Amino acid sequence: MLPSIILAIAEKRSLDAVLNSIIQAIVQQPDVALARIWLKESGFSCPSCDLTSEVALHLRASGGTPLEAGVDWGYTTGRFHRVALDSKLKIAQIAVTGQGVRIEDLAVDSEWVGEPAWVRREKLTGFAAQPMMFHGEVLGVLAVFRRVAADDACWEWLRVLADAAAVAVANARAFEEAEALQKELRLERDYLREEVREVGSFGEILGQSAALQRVLRQVEMVASTEATVLILGESGTGKELIARAIHQRSARARKPLVKVNCGSIPHELFESEFFGHVRGAFTSAVTDRVGRFQLADGGTLFLDEAGEIPMDLQAKLLRVLQEGEFERVGENATRKVDVRVVAATNRDLKEEVAKGRFRLDLYYRLAVFPLEMPPLRDRKEDIAQLAAHFVRQAAARFHVAEPRLSHKELQHAMRYDWPGNIRELQNAVDRAVILAHDGRLELDLPDGQAPAPIPVVVEAGEVVPESRWREMERANIAAALKRANFRVSGSGGAAELLELHPATLSSRMKALGIRRQGV
Repeated sequence: MLPSIILAIAEKRSLDAVLNSIIQAIVQQPDVALARIWLKESGFSCPSCDLTSEVALHLRASGGTPLEAGVDWGYTTGRFHRVALDSKLKIAQIAVTGQGVRIEDLAVDSEWVGEPAWVRREKLTGFAAQPMMFHGEVLGVLAVFRRVAADDACWEWLRVLADAAAVAVANARAFEEAEALQKELRLERDYLREEVREVGSFGEILGQSAALQRVLRQVEMVASTEATVLILGESGTGKELIARAIHQRSARARKPLVKVNCGSIPHELFESEFFGHVRGAFTSAVTDRVGRFQLADGGTLFLDEAGEIPMDLQAKLLRVLQEGEFERVGENATRKVDVRVVAATNRDLKEEVAKGRFRLDLYYRLAVFPLEMPPLRDRKEDIAQLAAHFVRQAAARFHVAEPRLSHKELQHAMRYDWPGNIRELQNAVDRAVILAHDGRLELDLPDGQAPAPIPVVVEAGEVVPESRWREMERANIAAALKRANFRVSGSGGAAELLELHPATLSSRMKALGIRRQGV
């Protein structure tokens, strides 16, 4: 009988199925009144408990044959659902000591009985409980109440079953963790594939200007090495496309290119985003999560807006770059990864170092091979090719006939300085394609360079009409945005220059109809 029970348990994959199989096998034995299994785990793992990291015994499976009518012993909630490890109850002592307990006559050893009236009512005589041990660790407690004495045969039978149950529980947990991890990796894979499609929609790197060709020659030189690359340049210049080109020309091209936008991650989630976390590491960590470094193992990690990495995380990032080691949040085990890092920023990191906002040692580690992307105003001979590409792309995306880009409009575009660079050019073309009439495309641009902001000057005692005040406020915000390379939040952003909260600035920009051209 016992071998068949053990085999049936071993065939189960889910934890709930394993526990229920054990209980059903036990209650079918002669003279067994009640069988219960408590698992040693945190509240995060127990489906019936609040999210808490405190480890205790949790009643996860129960079953039996009560004498009292209308009573169900299959419930797992109630007074004995959660038992603290420092409790005086016998199951807590079993979990702490790893030693089983056998009571041949409950009427004699009454100090072990929590509810004597219930024992008498159900005519219970013996009790036996064994720890569920796996590799020297107590996973839980398997307990049985009998209506006859707990003899030697019962004791040995329960010991063998508890050992088999421990193995089955450990395997079920490992299987469920593997399933969860595979599911998460599939989600991450789908996300990354979608991200690749979105980035790929910008097309290949276009242009024949001397400034761009100089950058591409540098890409060819550094791509085949394992050197860390720091891509510098204003917002919208195509730094991510350069990072992708470096990856695709490297020996890691068949491995993943994983992107982290450091400017969009809340401060408290930075470490989890980079290194991952285990379930229960913090309040919202209800499942294990793979970090970006682990996802990029064997491939390339692209750190966009690297200047936004908080100081308290920079030391940990430096360790990964130097040693290739990290720990997930809430986990003590050290993991090793093989990742090449390509970083990008529109900030002057040397200035950030001087101001104490960026570690000097991390800067030197990232800037092994600095590479600067030229702004569009320094490669105006590429505007015609870029604009034609964006026209074709926009027409296909919006399902409209491809309009004609006239020589006049091209000259208009060549005179403009494009403070938002290639991204601003694409936005302008998209808008023009939508508004095109009779196959003619007109770019809505000012003549010459971008208009200078209106000086915000108010003489003492002057009363400013609301319309002028709003115009002055709009010009002041526009000037701050331009000085901050169109970044709203973060150190050196427009909100900091204006001494406003980023949310307040975003609200005012929306009210005044100001667009973040460079973002």
